[in-house]
Amino acid sequence: MSKRILVINPGSTSTKIAVFEGERKLFDETQRYTSEELSAFHWVMEQVDFRKAAIEKALAAHGFDLTTLDGICARGGQLPPCESGTYLVDQTMVDYMYTVKNAAHASNLGCVLALQLAQGLKIPAFICDPVSVDEITDIARVTGQKGMVRESYFHALNHRGMARKAAALLGKRYEECDLVVSHLGGGITSAAHQHGRAVDVSNIFDEGCFSMDRPGGLPIHQVVELCFSGRSKEEVLRQLDTGSGIVSYLNTRDFRTVEKMAFEEDNAEAKLIFEALAYQLSKDIAALSAVLHFQVDAIVLTGGMAYSKRLCALVDSYVHRIAPVLVLPGEAEMLSLAQGALRVLLGQEQAKKF
Repeated sequence: MSKRILVINPGSTSTKIAVFEGERKLFDETQRYTSEELSAFHWVMEQVDFRKAAIEKALAAHGFDLTTLDGICARGGQLPPCESGTYLVDQTMVDYMYTVKNAAHASNLGCVLALQLAQGLKIPAFICDPVSVDEITDIARVTGQKGMVRESYFHALNHRGMARKAAALLGKRYEECDLVVSHLGGGITSAAHQHGRAVDVSNIFDEGCFSMDRPGGLPIHQVVELCFSGRSKEEVLRQLDTGSGIVSYLNTRDFRTVEKMAFEEDNAEAKLIFEALAYQLSKDIAALSAVLHFQVDAIVLTGGMAYSKRLCALVDSYVHRIAPVLVLPGEAEMLSLAQGALRVLLGQEQAKKF
């Protein structure tokens, strides 16, 4: 009998849910949140009840019987550096997520939502390939300050899923390819994938181009000035975690609105920010291509923003001489999460423990 799995994928501005029977998707839904709704929360973990209620309401609207589920699998959050794979969610993992204060990411909500929903049903809760999957090389960890090291936080789940899809399009296995993958969602990360391992990444919290509400890399002296401007540590972190990037310029977290402002409403600032995003992303891609000695099989653009033909064409104009650009819009995260749980439920692999 096929296993039924509820998949939960919390992002910075949305929560995606889907129910799978085996690998067949029965239905899915994306719940999007406005800037006004999210501004009511000072810390991402305060959103648990808000998002859980929305999930339960959506499942009820679909007439779905929760008691028919065999497991729940959610996007993994900011665990300590770990191997890729499927992990069993327990209270220890949940408690750890509440200790993550600095640059807390919405993916941290995943295991909490999964466990709360699963406990009442007496079924297991899992996460798969969390953002803290860490495969970067020793040389990639070095910074310009002793005692500080670069860390690996990126959209590992979608990166790996889309990298496998790109490899198949190239007629190869993922482990045979050298790829630069850029996930363009509410957050943006890029990574150099060398023979099945993400050997260097643009850390979603500290580096790379800006995104909808994160700043990317910032001028360090201006950051110091911000820290000593009279604001509390919590206020500064809140601005950097959820109040920077495009929303700080244009007061929106919807990239479709940005594109409309820039090219239909002739908003000069929106056009500049749109083009600056493509410019900074292209610099990230070029830098990661250097990690692979410019022996790159393909550059992969994925995530929700990759539906923008204008954005992808602009990036292509900068980087097409490095390698062919494959545009794979959307994400493979939901199926990848279902497959991760399914392998455990069918006894094909053993769930790891935190």
